[in-house]
Amino acid sequence: MPSMKNRPRKMRRSWDDPGHAHYLTYSCHRRLPLLSRDRVRRRVVDALERTRQELNVALWTYVIMPEHVHVLLHPRAPHYEMRRILVMLKQPVAKAAGKWLEDNRQTTWLERLTVVYPSRKVFRFWQPGGGFDHNVFREKTVSAIVDYIHANPVRRKLVDEPTHWEWSSARFWERDPKVPLQMDDPF
Repeated sequence: MPSMKNRPRKMRRSWDDPGHAHYLTYSCHRRLPLLSRDRVRRRVVDALERTRQELNVALWTYVIMPEHVHVLLHPRAPHYEMRRILVMLKQPVAKAAGKWLEDNRQTTWLERLTVVYPSRKVFRFWQPGGGFDHNVFREKTVSAIVDYIHANPVRRKLVDEPTHWEWSSARFWERDPKVPLQMDDPF
């Protein structure tokens, strides 16, 4: 069996089926806690909102963890590409982070997040590939995914209750008006 280092990268498979929601997980490069600061989390929230507006996507739930993001969304358009949705969710965050690191002369972090290939160097904020994408088409599954996403910070012992984690939609669903991002009703 080849070592983890020499294994071919698993390719993400996505089905752009109208009417399906998508449960997404995307992680920071090398699972580093790059989402630990509010300024970066705010960028993720901004990317979620921009994706909602520009690609006609309903956002049902999310959580921003220190090293990954979970999102449950529903493309409203009859024809969509998850590839484009993922680019819109991830690219602005990566670009802003790279610019901030450059502007603030954070050379150690820039080097740590740069992958050197024989022909070029690439700044990597996110793990390569699309991450985890699971099509969701059953109402019962939606509720279970929402609960799982909201419980993430509790399972990691970051908070005692899902609503105590500011960077999640849990507060929205508990009718707290002070939330970073509004959600769309899945039902």
